[in-house]
Amino acid sequence: MASAAVTRDVLNVTDAIFEPWNRSDAGTRPAIYYRDSVWSYQQLIAEINRVGNGLGQLGVAREDRVVLIGYDSPFFVAVLYGAMKIGAVPVPVNTSLKPEDYQYFLEDSRAQVLVVEPEIWRDLAPVIGQRMPHLKWVIILPGLETAAVQANGYPGPLLFYQDWVAIMASNLTAVPTLPDEMAFWLYSSGSTGRPKAAVHCHKDMLFCNRVYGQDVLGISEHDRLYSASKLYFAYGLGNGSYFAFANGASVVLVPEKVEPQAVMDTIVQTQPTLFFGVPTLYNAMLRTKGDYHFPTVRECVSAGEPLPAEIYTRWKDRFGVEIVDGIGSTEVLHIYISNRPGQSRPGVTGRIVDGYEAKIVNENGYPVEPGAVGDLMVKGDSIAAFYWNQAAKTRASMIGEWFRTGDKFAMDDEGYLYYAGRSDDMIKAGGIWVSPAEVEGALLMHRAVAEAAVVGAANGHGLEKPVAFVVLVPDVSPSEALKDDLCQVVRSHLAHFKVPREIYFVSELPKTASGKIQRYRLRLSLASRDAPTEG
Repeated sequence: MASAAVTRDVLNVTDAIFEPWNRSDAGTRPAIYYRDSVWSYQQLIAEINRVGNGLGQLGVAREDRVVLIGYDSPFFVAVLYGAMKIGAVPVPVNTSLKPEDYQYFLEDSRAQVLVVEPEIWRDLAPVIGQRMPHLKWVIILPGLETAAVQANGYPGPLLFYQDWVAIMASNLTAVPTLPDEMAFWLYSSGSTGRPKAAVHCHKDMLFCNRVYGQDVLGISEHDRLYSASKLYFAYGLGNGSYFAFANGASVVLVPEKVEPQAVMDTIVQTQPTLFFGVPTLYNAMLRTKGDYHFPTVRECVSAGEPLPAEIYTRWKDRFGVEIVDGIGSTEVLHIYISNRPGQSRPGVTGRIVDGYEAKIVNENGYPVEPGAVGDLMVKGDSIAAFYWNQAAKTRASMIGEWFRTGDKFAMDDEGYLYYAGRSDDMIKAGGIWVSPAEVEGALLMHRAVAEAAVVGAANGHGLEKPVAFVVLVPDVSPSEALKDDLCQVVRSHLAHFKVPREIYFVSELPKTASGKIQRYRLRLSLASRDAPTEG
């Protein structure tokens, strides 16, 4: 397999992405559609340079961290790429967390600069107070509440983004960083513990763009990308920024929270050619009312969790566009297993993306037989260098050139990979592994089911059996008869030991901010004998 590794001695990712468009004949091309405005490449590059100059004047130097808590906007993009252009390290984080979480990010990263939305700062300022010895500057992003921003107990200086960049020069020479030099951090979702920062290098974005953005999706300057997944996620960062900018394409950026109806309206209004979402969003969008058509969308892409075959089929039947399913991770930066446009198979995650290698191993690290379920390991040039301040977790997950993903998969003789679940989500019923995703997919075949999650729970004899949590569609009421119907649907498609031994009807499922189901919280509710009640 040919390598797609970057071999240049000097590589600054911002320079590599944007310099080709820093010309008069290309600079007028639209880069960002944001609310009622359109930012050209020329305008965006100037903003990136102003931010880089501004950070430099604040004393930010090579490898200094800049924590970024921002909604999807041109300002987020300018801070991210402006920091990397001067060799600093931006650290974008989730905008839906609590002040105590942000305190952890600031302390763990030892950031010198915090760039933050005004309404988030309002609640964060009293928490950090004087407990941040490394933090020297706070920059308030433009927003509805910017004018009302106060120190709120924070003793350091506050800067307002628009005033700060307005006096900066719009030209900037990139710092000659190296391909393997750290460029940015992304914190994992931390679904079962404190988030850990995956340290990514300057070469990583370019590798992902080449092997997936170009070779799989065929992104060109004629494309317009819209990602419902936000820029602070690894998945959204590619979809909503460097996949477009590295190819002269444009992106649609929406700062508001994701709502299915609003997403549908945005697709109609902005006419993207590529749309990116997660399975829970596609499922919610299918339940929206209205006669929607997406004539400009050539491909939809899904990642984050396995896409049930039922959702894939219903989406294609309703909108006439296939969903190209795949899987990626924060550590690998983007998708490394994917279906191919025009060749998608429902219920199949896809084949390894060229440029990566994959192997499925047993608990002892030896390859399993074709078709057997095992632990997925991946090798490729975009894998994070290490976890910041997490030596033990680095050694446990990053084994030589290989990354242990924590996912269970099976691979057939043709090289197609079938997702079985997270390693800690798998159920061993009757001595046989059961994939929660497989049972959830069967439950979704019933017209009354909106969402489903399956976990393992011990029965009266201490044996683990599948238990299902089901969210019903509107206007359907829970009943014992419905439970029987759901079990019968699963029984008609899967082996008897995969049928849920109990079904709980719930109003919603616990999820991470990226839309992944938090099955561990469901297991905890069962373990504490506090399972959700019906109704």
